[in-house]
Amino acid sequence: MELGLVLAIFGGAVAVVAAGIGSAIGVGMAAQASNGVMSEKPENFVSCLLLTALPGTQGIYGFLIGIILIMKLGMLAEPVTGLSISQGWSIFAACLPVGLAGLVSAIHQGKVCTTGVYMVAKQPADFVKPLILAVFVEFYAVLGLLISLLMLNGIKL
Repeated sequence: MELGLVLAIFGGAVAVVAAGIGSAIGVGMAAQASNGVMSEKPENFVSCLLLTALPGTQGIYGFLIGIILIMKLGMLAEPVTGLSISQGWSIFAACLPVGLAGLVSAIHQGKVCTTGVYMVAKQPADFVKPLILAVFVEFYAVLGLLISLLMLNGIKL
């Protein structure tokens, strides 16, 4: 396998794995808090569920970039051949924004959602407030996704 293609595939793997790790950590933190709250207040299930699921979106963004890269490289049919090292590095770099932004933002969003779960335990009527604060963190993952999409789209094969 040629080096340019290896670099491109590795970039896609970094996007998927890094964003996935961040989401797993963020969801795990929020889920632990949710389990604790629901053990005493099971009626808070829906609020806890939404706050627990939110940090998982970054993993979806990384997965989306991975799928787009697979399609761009033609790996589902006849793979691209003759990918230069420069093109490989370009694709690798294009995958980094979603991976790194997803990794960091999912962990921090998990922290925000964890404290939001604790808030919902004490003030169930204020569920929207921690959700809005968690969405602020999400914004940076969305920016990483958009930049990765635009960069991948701009690379000519």
